[in-house]
Amino acid sequence: MTSRRQFLSGTGLLGAALVSRAGAASLPEAPLRESAEAAPPLFPSTGRPYNPVVTLNGWSLPWRMNNDWKEFHLVAEPVRREIAPGMTAHLWGYNGQSPGPTIECVEGDRVRIFVTNKLPEHTTIHWHGVILPNGMDGVGGLTQPHIKPGKTFVYEFEMRKSGTFMYHPHADEMVQMAMGMMGSLIVHPRDAKFMPVDRDFAFIMAAYDIDPGAYTPKVAQMTDFNLWTWNSRVFPGIDPLVVRRGDRVRVRVANLTMTSHPIHIHGHDFSVALTDGGWVPKSARWPETTVDVPVGSVRAFDFVADNPGDWALHCHKSHHVMNAMGHGVPTMIGVDHRGVAERINRLVPDYMVMGERGMADMGGEMEMPLPDNTLPMMSGSGPFGPLEMGGMFTVVKVREGLARNDYKDPGWYQHPAGTVAYEWKGEAPPAARKQPAAADPQGPALRARKPAGRVGH
Repeated sequence: MTSRRQFLSGTGLLGAALVSRAGAASLPEAPLRESAEAAPPLFPSTGRPYNPVVTLNGWSLPWRMNNDWKEFHLVAEPVRREIAPGMTAHLWGYNGQSPGPTIECVEGDRVRIFVTNKLPEHTTIHWHGVILPNGMDGVGGLTQPHIKPGKTFVYEFEMRKSGTFMYHPHADEMVQMAMGMMGSLIVHPRDAKFMPVDRDFAFIMAAYDIDPGAYTPKVAQMTDFNLWTWNSRVFPGIDPLVVRRGDRVRVRVANLTMTSHPIHIHGHDFSVALTDGGWVPKSARWPETTVDVPVGSVRAFDFVADNPGDWALHCHKSHHVMNAMGHGVPTMIGVDHRGVAERINRLVPDYMVMGERGMADMGGEMEMPLPDNTLPMMSGSGPFGPLEMGGMFTVVKVREGLARNDYKDPGWYQHPAGTVAYEWKGEAPPAARKQPAAADPQGPALRARKPAGRVGH
């Protein structure tokens, strides 16, 4: 039997503790993942049963049971993350990815999480929203010593309540979170019959400012971000949510950006079932199609996928569904600058007129030269042409006849005949006529009797 003493150094029960050299040999494996595609759900082979989540463009961290402890191993390290095909960022994360792997456990579990630091500076991990002993809260300098490069610390606590939480550093937080250090933490209910769903999805929202052609985020940026991501991915690189018709679906959305995000679904309505503070009583819920997710918060919403099709799911802030957005671009709508463009072309052959008819020219139909390692502002193609989207956008694909745990992309929806908007081929409707000005309610006779104004006494 392995005791706590074999795992911990002399700091003992007071907080997150440094793993001794003797105890290091008993560390659990630290799995790595390089793929940016969503991994299949990780069904528990030991411990209490639960219905696992699917992390968009991510994965769940395997564990081992050591007596009655569920043990995980996170490695904080520099990583390379594909933001979407054609662009890679140099970030910091955990176990080969940013965000780090989702940690899944069950209410009542005793968890032991080893954290090894392979960053060039110290770090910690804060378990955002989790109720735990103060010394395990992960605030460097306040509740524990910092984890210095090359060292491994261990956190131990019991999951006292179910819910959707996060983990992220509380050490040099501005830099480390801006570099992508974060992850989801899901605690399933002890009673598997409590608030069950058929399919369960999770992702974290993060924002980056990476110049075209560059690879590393500007960590001092506070407002002018150009990449709005779900699990450090942008459309068209974000996985679709594949569900069976009739499934009850839960979507867990965490926000570690510097602004709120109104997350909107098409074709369905939902109710918010869960925040990072806990479950919302059924009597307190109401139907919505959009939920605003504040900074540093989690919102999980449930809906029944009863409307087949390919339905958009996105942030409703329009700049957040664009990539490599330059907010200093002037508005040129209605300006005919072709003559100027011709003269500039003699000096700059690749110069292109942009925006005089809107920004759709920047979409998928136009092949524009781009700097290395960047993405077009609007991208993606659908069955009817360019989607003209980017950033925080994906598709909920509701289909008949999927197997229970089939998450493979089924392709584009095949619309039944007569259910697609179409071009009118008949006679054009008459042009609208200009309406006459409204009559003066006072009338001309009354106006004639009104004095012209006083000019003297």
